[in-house]
Amino acid sequence: MNTLPQQLANGLLLGSMYGLIAIGYTMVYGIVQLINFAHGEIFMTGAFGALTVYFYILPDGTSMALAVPLMLLGGAIVAILIAVGAERFAYRPLRGAPRLAPLITAIGLSLALQEVVRNFYPGADRARAFPGLDATHDIGSVTIKDADIFLILAAVLCMAALAFFVRRSRTGRAMQATAQDPDTAQLMGIDTNRIIVIAFAIGGFFAAVAAVAYGLKYGNVDYRMGFLMGLKAFTAAVLGGIGNIYGAMLGGVVLGVAETLASAYIDEIPGMQQLGGQSWANVWAFCLLILVLLFRPQGLLGERVADRA
Repeated sequence: MNTLPQQLANGLLLGSMYGLIAIGYTMVYGIVQLINFAHGEIFMTGAFGALTVYFYILPDGTSMALAVPLMLLGGAIVAILIAVGAERFAYRPLRGAPRLAPLITAIGLSLALQEVVRNFYPGADRARAFPGLDATHDIGSVTIKDADIFLILAAVLCMAALAFFVRRSRTGRAMQATAQDPDTAQLMGIDTNRIIVIAFAIGGFFAAVAAVAYGLKYGNVDYRMGFLMGLKAFTAAVLGGIGNIYGAMLGGVVLGVAETLASAYIDEIPGMQQLGGQSWANVWAFCLLILVLLFRPQGLLGERVADRA
């Protein structure tokens, strides 16, 4: 269906997925000023963790009502372990090193995770079928699947829980203090290493939620899925204002809606008939990033450096 309400709904769903992944980028950057370019592969490992639970642990015939929470648990455990392991063994030894060092490490880790999954997970060198929630519901002119409902509910609940955690919990306030001034926070008795680990773990959990939602919605996963989704999520984080958790979700939604509308309607503009369709969706997404960097480099909800001084 190509109605405007349907396309807006599609964009909202896609953007919610981007936003969930973008939280991982923004949590880590906000605390340690590090862009974890392996985060897309953490998303990918979460998908394969969930797949392992469904095909290799759960008995045949398990209802999806039981399978989905257990798949989410399995995916989250794998993604969190990978994220925390990356922090401990790849990034922590490089604190204080030139900025290029952790960047190169992140890219290397990203490629390593892809190759490990491709070579050691059965059938991972091609797309693996993922169980779906394909029942559809019509709401006016909008058609949504059960997988879409799962995605929206997961995004709303995760964001609400994260907002409460950051604002109300003692650990959340310690995270805010560490983000503002890690040296002072450490002098005040805050274990900044623990706070950084928690930030990576939260990012891993959100990536796993997005990974399960991705698999349920699209019906397959593969070892390369994290590369483009990771880039799009990073774009969403920058668009919303990297370091701002609300900006990450807002950036994801804006990016998803813009990408969907552009791919659906831009070919209806005279002279641009060849620039529409799904094959151009990625182009328009990154064009939006370029425009934001040109005219509002701090992002939609970010602060200018002068404002923080």
